[in-house]
Amino acid sequence: MHPTINYLKNKNLLWQANHIAHNKKNELHTGYQELDNALQGGFPEHGVIDVRSPLGIGELRLLLPSILLRQQQDIAELTTLIAPPMDVNAEMLAEFGLSLERVILIKPSSAQDTLWSTEQSLKSGCCHSIVIWHSCLSVAQTRRLQLAAEKGNCLLFIIRQPNQEHISLPVSLGLHLSPDKAGINAQITKRKGAFSKKSFTINMHHYWPEICQLQHSNVITFPLRASQTG
Repeated sequence: MHPTINYLKNKNLLWQANHIAHNKKNELHTGYQELDNALQGGFPEHGVIDVRSPLGIGELRLLLPSILLRQQQDIAELTTLIAPPMDVNAEMLAEFGLSLERVILIKPSSAQDTLWSTEQSLKSGCCHSIVIWHSCLSVAQTRRLQLAAEKGNCLLFIIRQPNQEHISLPVSLGLHLSPDKAGINAQITKRKGAFSKKSFTINMHHYWPEICQLQHSNVITFPLRASQTG
């Protein structure tokens, strides 16, 4: 190996496509062992995560353990939910352990206002986690959000339906979700470095037994508030 290349590798200034640098300080455990294993640690500390998912399969619940962890670590910062397509169940958030005093719900009147609110929230440095629901994002818009997330040291989750915008966005992480009897079936669609594209099941029974169907059961117990985002 050339001495210059070896020097850059030793200083962590060179990234190889088949190698992922592990920095435990920059990993955020997801709360689900299967997802942590697939991500080789957890979510990135900050950046943009593209979550392609049908509505109402537990996509928000999948994110809550990591959001709760960040709320516990950053007691002065906020969790912001922007433009949810349905009512957010505040009782569910509180029961899970989130402090509602540090949760902000923003309902913009247009897609443009949604992006503006998101970018300002990211740049503010007051938020540790932001979740937005948005149907149409351009590459340029996503890059702006990525830069804003890095500036504010914030993690942004973008939830959009699988049939919306097949363009590949410049994000830190891409996930494709689908329903599963045990919780959620997931596939990593984009990530820096080597990763497996095979789908895997995330067992959500520990946190959300009401939305899971055990193998020996023939009955699914649905949440009482089916019209609420979760």
